[in-house]
Amino acid sequence: MSSSDAVQRVSDLMEEIADALDLDAEIEVGESDGEIRVVLDGDDLGLFIGRHGQTIDAVQHLAYKVAGRGGRSGPRVSVDASGYRERRRQVLEREAGEAAARATDSNLPVALDAMSAVERKIVHEFLKDRGEVETWSEGVEPDRHLVVGPAGSSPQ
Repeated sequence: MSSSDAVQRVSDLMEEIADALDLDAEIEVGESDGEIRVVLDGDDLGLFIGRHGQTIDAVQHLAYKVAGRGGRSGPRVSVDASGYRERRRQVLEREAGEAAARATDSNLPVALDAMSAVERKIVHEFLKDRGEVETWSEGVEPDRHLVVGPAGSSPQ
């Protein structure tokens, strides 16, 4: 399977989704460093992004499956719409920083709201080099959430 075939399959999928949702958006699909990147740009992409990013995450998962033809070893796929992923990363990092400050000030763990695995990874990565706190996940999907606690407080 060539990478250009995978890019074409993802591009076709995105066109179908945009048509089905009647989106007025420019769609760019390309490949860089073994990752297929999809960017939608346009007005009113809220329906595509969905509540708490649930729709865009689902589309990204579908695109990954389509790129790899349902196999487990397809190329990575990222889907973004009007800069949503970067804005969301900034919000998550701000919330993580605030939770870390609360955890160290109170010497108690601070639970964040439920979030996707991708979002939990962003927070884990953002806080991993802070020696005064540690992070761990608790709960079961879809209510799985991240906990930020003072160093040494992890239940694991």
